[in-house]
Amino acid sequence: MSAQAMSAPAIPSRTAFFTDERCFWHGGGNYALTLPVGGLVQPGGGLPENPETKRRLKNLTEVTGLIRDLDLRSAPEACREDLLRVHPASYLDAFKTASDAGGGELGLRTPFGRGGYEIAALSAGLAIGAVMAVLRGQARNAYALTRPPGHHALPDWPNGFCLMNNIAIAVRAAQAHGLARRIAIVDWDVHHGNGTEAIFLSDPEVLTISLHQDRNYPLDTGGANVRGQGKGFGFNLNIPLPPGTGHDSYLEAMERLVLPALRRFRPDAIIVACGFDAAALDPLGRMLASADTFRQMTQMVMQAADTLCDGKLILVHEGGYSEVYVPFCGHAVIEELSGSQTRAPDPLAETLARRQPGPEWRAPVSDHIGRLADLFFGH
Repeated sequence: MSAQAMSAPAIPSRTAFFTDERCFWHGGGNYALTLPVGGLVQPGGGLPENPETKRRLKNLTEVTGLIRDLDLRSAPEACREDLLRVHPASYLDAFKTASDAGGGELGLRTPFGRGGYEIAALSAGLAIGAVMAVLRGQARNAYALTRPPGHHALPDWPNGFCLMNNIAIAVRAAQAHGLARRIAIVDWDVHHGNGTEAIFLSDPEVLTISLHQDRNYPLDTGGANVRGQGKGFGFNLNIPLPPGTGHDSYLEAMERLVLPALRRFRPDAIIVACGFDAAALDPLGRMLASADTFRQMTQMVMQAADTLCDGKLILVHEGGYSEVYVPFCGHAVIEELSGSQTRAPDPLAETLARRQPGPEWRAPVSDHIGRLADLFFGH
């Protein structure tokens, strides 16, 4: 063995899994049960965005033993310097004041209880930790089980259960530390990532791609004609898909739209806004994706990352509101990400396979994807 080979740094062999019990304690503020729990018991729920989908995903990895194949980590809260790269001081101060006073709601569908500010900063901190671990070569790739989610949060206007934009904060932290310059964000949450789009709309060094159900939440964003602004034109791709889009059409959209965009951009790292609300049972979506859909999309972005950026891939959890199905979708993703042979068989696989759209329905969706390819790539 040559001296050069002996001195070459080892490639990390494990997937880092970032989580923190405190994120499950994010409460729904005025929508939540308000029993006096003394600050030492998880508050009650009241919204679709509740702890159980994410907690049950973590629980499933423990029951199957998958968690033993992961590098289990936490991270500190995002510091104010990190937050200020995305959110103005006026917003952070108003959020902190309301949080200390017992909670409330500052935007649209963004309730929080006492301590909500610190939990949101922790959620952003988990995203930062995951990104930094991969970019610093401390992990092969990473999954951040964040809560509350972030992709709807605008700099000064939280909405859609999102209080701080976790991924945007992590991207700006990575750039500020000189760990990456060009970063691609692939958002497959069923809802349009309007906050992430707005933050990076004029930035040619951040490619934002959103696959989402057309005219779900938010109703007034997510159109394919929104391509970016100024120097950022061409670096924002919206892929609105019709209600009822299933497994095959999701994979076609990835193959014909997402992967070519990534190849053209050649990022230093890829971050996935990993929502599971495009799954068939989700109460806030009308799509027909399955656990295998998310597994195969993960395979696709892993292969793209291997080719384009030395495997630098981070998944950050966003939405997904089926307490019985999100755990299986998430488990399938983490299986692929980690290369683990531990499996959690999808109990709904056969049922969802029978309910997938047929060729006569997929054909117009394929035509729609083709028109988007013409719009984005000029062919």
